[in-house]
Order: sequence, then structure tokens, then C-alpha cells
Amino acid sequence: MLAELAKGQERAFDYIFRKYYKALCAQATVYVKDIDTAQGIVQESFIKLWGKREQAESIKNLPSYLTSMVRNQCIDYMRKVNVINKTHQQQSLNDEAENTTENLVLAHEFEEKLIVALSNLPERCRIAFEYSRFEELTYPEIAEKMDISVKGVEALISRALKTLRTELKDYLPLLLLLYKISQL
Repeated sequence: MLAELAKGQERAFDYIFRKYYKALCAQATVYVKDIDTAQGIVQESFIKLWGKREQAESIKNLPSYLTSMVRNQCIDYMRKVNVINKTHQQQSLNDEAENTTENLVLAHEFEEKLIVALSNLPERCRIAFEYSRFEELTYPEIAEKMDISVKGVEALISRALKTLRTELKDYLPLLLLLYKISQL
């Protein structure tokens, strides 16, 4: 059979293919755990066999030769998959690190802008806002501390929020994203 294959006899190749194909697919499936991939690997192995048909007479044990060929193809395939997976994992880690770094930079930028924006507020607006947001006092507590009415506190904080929204409008999408993340 190998002598006929070496002469380019398609009938010999067809016979070898039919005789060993299923067993080789079963072998490849053990390695790659996917029948479609296994079939592709076996077909590639037969293509290589056909490409080297002139040297077929030098093959001493055809089943052993085909088994080795398929095993080597499977190992090559698994190496490629591992390299692709490692590359993908590394890229994912890089993307996460980049996003984290970018978010930290934006958060620091925002903090700096917030400090500047707060310092630009009228003093009473700033004090009322800081009591409300940073010290978490209620409007009645702020009113008592500042010796003004609750309506006065509402007006001061409303004015502060309006000014801060205007000055920090570029950071609102980031703040919404960070808020959503913190709620998870």
C-alpha cells in the first residue's frame, strides 16, 4: 500500500484514510476534547501524509507513524491555544490595570477640581454644603449651627450644587460610573 501511495495512487491514499480516520479522530479527541477540532487535526495530518507521499516507502509502521503525526499535531494545536489564551488573559489584565489607573487619575483630577470649585463658592454656600455633604448634618442641624432658617440652608445648598454642576460638568459621566460601580 505504501509503495502505491509513494507513486501517487489516490486509491491507496483513500484506503489508508478510510482505514485509520475514525481511530485517529478518537485519539485526537482525547487530546483536544473537541470532536470538530480533532477531525480537523486528523485531516491536516492526512494532508501532510499526501504531501510527503514520495517518502511513504520509508515508513516502517504506518499505524504508529499516523498516531505520532496526529499526536504531534494535537500538541502543536494545544500550544497555540495556550499561547492565545495567555495572550488574551494578559491583554485583559493590562486593560483592567489601564482602566483602574485611568479611573484613579480621573478621580484625583476630580478631587482637585472639586477643591478649587468649593473654594470659589461664596463662604456661606461652601460652609452649608460642607456641613451637608462632608459632615452629613441634616438641614435643621445646619440651620441651627449657622443660625439661619431651614429654607435658608436649602437655598445655600441649592446654589452650591448649581455652581458645582456647572464647574464639574466634565466629570459627571465619571461620577455616575463610579457611583454605579460602588453600588455593586
